Amino acid sequence: MIAALRARFNREWTPARHEALLARLTERVGAPLGFTVSETPCFFPAALLDGMAATGATLVTSFLENAEARAAAEALIPARYLGPNQEARPTCVQVDFGMVREADGRITPRLVELQAFPSLYAFQHTLALTHREVHALPPECVAPLGGLDDAGYLALMREVLVGPHDPAEVVLMEIAPEQQKTRPDFLLTASLWGITTVDPRDVIVRGRTLWRHHEGREVPIRRIFNRVIPDELERTGHPMAFDYRDDLDVEWIGHPAWYFRLSKSAIPWLAHPSVPRTWRLDTVDALPADRAELVLKPLFSFAGGGIVFAPTDADLAAIPAADRHLYLLQEKVRFAPVIDTPHGATQAEVRIMYVWTDRLRAVLPLIRMGRGQMMGVAHNRGLAWVGASAGFSVAP
Repeated sequence: MIAALRARFNREWTPARHEALLARLTERVGAPLGFTVSETPCFFPAALLDGMAATGATLVTSFLENAEARAAAEALIPARYLGPNQEARPTCVQVDFGMVREADGRITPRLVELQAFPSLYAFQHTLALTHREVHALPPECVAPLGGLDDAGYLALMREVLVGPHDPAEVVLMEIAPEQQKTRPDFLLTASLWGITTVDPRDVIVRGRTLWRHHEGREVPIRRIFNRVIPDELERTGHPMAFDYRDDLDVEWIGHPAWYFRLSKSAIPWLAHPSVPRTWRLDTVDALPADRAELVLKPLFSFAGGGIVFAPTDADLAAIPAADRHLYLLQEKVRFAPVIDTPHGATQAEVRIMYVWTDRLRAVLPLIRMGRGQMMGVAHNRGLAWVGASAGFSVAP
């Protein structure tokens, strides 16, 4: 989207450079990546990314300040995910935008979804750093948002994740972490901030205190950086050593209640030019004739699970009446191919990654590149110049 940088990158790119990128990234991670990394980063005008960051913050705060919307969201939280020591505000928030082309030719962002859940704060920073090194990007290409530089970003995230604690007493909690596609981010979280992973079934409970085995000794757990996805927990029935409702002496970064409280369920309550028309399925009496412009989405799913494009009557009838409040119908966001690559123009989904400190702060963009209806890396296998990508903000 920055024509001069785009043309220069495409002209100077070679397969050897991409192999060097992957090799350096794999070395930093310390394990195979396990997913597709795009051959290119994306260059965006600073005003565009700053505008998306501001819009996302407006959407999140307007929802949280809407008492009626909050009450409706609260009613959707399953009882087993309610418990003490929740954050007053969601520590980690993600807002995803698709780039669309307006009738007048302008490229504008359109909301895809939002979620109070952690994202790849460690991997995404490392990916941008590695692109900058391997491709010798000019200094005006900046990855962190909100006026942060690399050192400022790392320091802020350390304060958010570790705070006043010994990093050994802070854990990243995930189901079978060694088997997750996000394992590269877990390993980098350990190398950057000293936070290592623990499976919830391996936690030791003694009264109100949680413990774990770490480097040959038992260590208390003072803070949990929660990466357990509730729908995966429900689907797998993975055992846990404790219950979320237990009164435990532990702090949470990403309490599971926030996964339900701030989610796609917020979208019907949002009024903003960037928000596509959205309805909770149980409120819909008659459907538009043009189903090709609709998407059916479960409220609580991860990585695009359960999404149906152009839903049929049969798709809708398959959802029991008692469950229809757990689905959305949304106007389809038609991604425009805005990234010029040697394999043709490619679509980009931009995630603005936030943390809540004294305020909601945009800290880093995460980019998914693709050519299909779905933008996740799992949906673009076998294609070139697609997959996980870094975003750089470029001031004029």
